[in-house]
Amino acid sequence: MIQGKSGSGVAGYVLAGGASSRFGVDKARVEIDGRPMLARMIELMRGVTETTKIVAMEGKYGEFGVDVVEDCWPGQGPLGGIITALMATGNAKHGHNWNFVLSCDMPFLTQEWLAYMLEGAERSNAEVIVPRSAQGLEPLCACWRTSAVKKLMYAFEDGVRKVTEAMKRLEMEVLDEQDWKRFDSAGRLFWNMNTQADYEEARRILEAEKR
Repeated sequence: MIQGKSGSGVAGYVLAGGASSRFGVDKARVEIDGRPMLARMIELMRGVTETTKIVAMEGKYGEFGVDVVEDCWPGQGPLGGIITALMATGNAKHGHNWNFVLSCDMPFLTQEWLAYMLEGAERSNAEVIVPRSAQGLEPLCACWRTSAVKKLMYAFEDGVRKVTEAMKRLEMEVLDEQDWKRFDSAGRLFWNMNTQADYEEARRILEAEKR
């Protein structure tokens, strides 16, 4: 964990329950800089949170060396995975007030940004803290208060599957460009890989940055 940063009371989860249907192969296992994307995200999360777990379908990703929480609603999208994560924290013997939940396919995230978000969570009365980019809210890089799980569950039971729609039922704190720009002058911080073309572009950019 980053010394001197917040996060000692935060549970970390990486969502890896998607089918990767648009990607063609399991994007959690594709490699950048010689490491699977999921391993990169686990390392990021471990740097800022007290615990780190994966939310995925049963029997997957045991080789990554962290606990896997079985997705309670496989195939139902990331909202089910987020609710699964918050339920796991709530049921833990030593639960946490906050949960940092990330998708497994964001190659440009940095620990500095994650630490900044968690520092803000310590001062916030919100139920969810989420960044907003030019593309809109970025719900797969967000901090969720454990107690928000009931409202999210009600939304899920009402048929809501879009994470940003479920967020509307919570007290939300939004971090705009003025918050994240100094961590990401190129505007790629929340970029994710939905297709093979996205993956190849991410590899190209990261290789160029090393030169």
